Amino acid sequence: MGLRSPEIVSEARPGQFVMIKVRPGNDPLLRRPFSICATRGDDLVLILYQVVGYGTALMSKIMGGERMPVLGPLGRGFELPREGKEFLLVAGGIGLAPLIFLAQTIDTRNMTFMAGYRSASEIVEMKEMGLSDIEVSIATGDGTAGHSGPVTELLHSHLDRGSHRDLTIYACGPFAMLKRVAELTVDRGIQCQVSLETAMACGLGACQGCAIKTAPGEKKPYYQVCQDGPVFPAHSLDWNSLSVTSL
Repeated sequence: MGLRSPEIVSEARPGQFVMIKVRPGNDPLLRRPFSICATRGDDLVLILYQVVGYGTALMSKIMGGERMPVLGPLGRGFELPREGKEFLLVAGGIGLAPLIFLAQTIDTRNMTFMAGYRSASEIVEMKEMGLSDIEVSIATGDGTAGHSGPVTELLHSHLDRGSHRDLTIYACGPFAMLKRVAELTVDRGIQCQVSLETAMACGLGACQGCAIKTAPGEKKPYYQVCQDGPVFPAHSLDWNSLSVTSL
């Protein structure tokens, strides 16, 4: 979906999100959070979404030219890699969205991109997203395309092939995937930033409905995903306390 908003485009950074009210009135009552997938020109914001429930089903019926209340850009995005540094993007399902925006923003010559899907029918074509020169290693849970298995198996094999002291990993996807990414990177001392997918009520930190427990030694016991994130260093979260149910 494309949203015309020069105000959002001028401020948006990879990893940030918007809160969208999918239709007027109180049904549904709450806005829905969506990662900013890309910007085009000086006024177009792209949102990548999948119909999974009531709110997104309503969104799929919105016609071109309709006006929508949108709040954003919100949250803290990715810390961009230093020039010349190796970096690797790992996406799971619709978690691809903020990584597309990141890939459009940075120098891709030292980039490796991995994306996991449940099936080949869900694969998002990068050319349609404006990334025609990027090769993506694909994994599917049912084996219908690319590697048969989770995308974290591709990551594991990549990390086992050598030293990656200058590597930074960026990941977004279901909690189960991100927990495995954290397991593969933290103990190796690899810098890793994860973007969390979670339900949000306000997007501003007021309701405290998206609190997550932090790892021992952090400055506070809980972070608000909408305000402190959605992007966090992998080592800063208590993964054992997080739900690992795919969203």
